[in-house]
Amino acid sequence: MPHGHRLRHLFMHRDGSMTGWFGDPEHYDRFAGRFERRLRTGIAAEVAALRLPAGAHVLDVGTGPGRLPVEIARHSPQVWVTGLDVSPRMIEAAKAAIEPGQQVIAEVGDVAKLPYRDGSVDLVVSTLSQHHWPDRPAALAELARVLAPGGRIWIYDLRGALRTAQAAAEVAFPGADVRVDRVRSGIFGRVLARLTIQPAAVTV
Repeated sequence: MPHGHRLRHLFMHRDGSMTGWFGDPEHYDRFAGRFERRLRTGIAAEVAALRLPAGAHVLDVGTGPGRLPVEIARHSPQVWVTGLDVSPRMIEAAKAAIEPGQQVIAEVGDVAKLPYRDGSVDLVVSTLSQHHWPDRPAALAELARVLAPGGRIWIYDLRGALRTAQAAAEVAFPGADVRVDRVRSGIFGRVLARLTIQPAAVTV
């Protein structure tokens, strides 16, 4: 069995959710929270720089305990942010993390079967999640379905893990600008990258 498949077998359910210690929201947050804090702040600042209109819908795929949607809402209170994860335990933690007055929703869902209307999402973000997606082509096809005209997708992950996703994105988004960008976030910039998908000409 290849190394990557062994790791998936040991630490993940077939639906892409984490098992054992990695599937516990408190333990996961304690371990990953410290390392991802600067990344989350940077992403939220980039979202704010887009100046999305009031009521725009931002979707965080693989939200875990929901720290990124909360951070995005702090910087961009005019948008609606949805945190989606296949793990009910993670979503329970994400709901508890939402601050009073924030336009944030946390719900259980599968990226390959998104519960949203066609063209209803203005921005998709995902951090360190896509390498867990069991069916990347199906997931990217769903993201293509729900993305609004002029919308974009930012998928942050390990550089090597984005190769397959980039190839799948080029199929799901024919003619789109699909590229891998550097991440300027301290130590993360050495190991992470961002798959940027822009189906239409937009100003960055």
